[in-house]
Amino acid sequence: MRTGVIAKKMGMTRLFQEDGRHVPVTVLALDNVQVVARREADRDGYVAVQIGAGSAKAKNLTKPERGHFGKAEVEPKARLAEFRVAEDALLDVGAELSADHFVAGQLVDIQGVTQGKGFAGAMKRWGFGGMRASHGVSISHRAHGSTGQRQDPGRVFKNKKMAGHMGARNRTQQNLEVVRTDATRGLIFVKGSVPGHKGGWLLVKDAVKVPRPEGVPYPAGLKQAQNNNEAPAETPAEAEAPAAATEGQEG
Repeated sequence: MRTGVIAKKMGMTRLFQEDGRHVPVTVLALDNVQVVARREADRDGYVAVQIGAGSAKAKNLTKPERGHFGKAEVEPKARLAEFRVAEDALLDVGAELSADHFVAGQLVDIQGVTQGKGFAGAMKRWGFGGMRASHGVSISHRAHGSTGQRQDPGRVFKNKKMAGHMGARNRTQQNLEVVRTDATRGLIFVKGSVPGHKGGWLLVKDAVKVPRPEGVPYPAGLKQAQNNNEAPAETPAEAEAPAAATEGQEG
């Protein structure tokens, strides 16, 4: 079991496939996603990693928060979340995750807070049909009707579908397909819609209802690993050496 990531919802667009079909996708951005702390079984009783994303001003943090980030030697984060992982999937504190943590075609679960709709009526909140739209109904066209019984039980049962606060609930959308990833810009393109508004924080992790596909980096897709695979840049001395050798041959 791998760790998940904290992503920011940027909006929706569409991507064209090779056969000309277009797929509606939600764009998720990874903003300085780093490991802030580790939870180990012998010390904490469970195994997990604490992930942080975004950036926050130190003046807006409490002293315990500043001490927590200072101990990890990472810049203050705007959002923190813990992900349960296997013992062999623990990551070092300070490791930064990349968009290549997921691969195209993989299914993921995305958790976020839905858009708030305020105080909504029964028709909008629950899809009720309302009253008749005729002249015989006076100022009750969108009413939800009766809500209780007679003297027995003499009350309204709990969880009755009535008007009230709609939205702003924690919801998880399961089995969403990753269409494409862009590690250079830190973007993940997920097919379909996800909970939340633009700029909201989301928790993205491997789908729990399907096995992890082959080719997924384990224990995680890190930026450090990508940098190590790149060819090292030439030092000034190495760059001047061939030029000096060429001048010697000409003389």
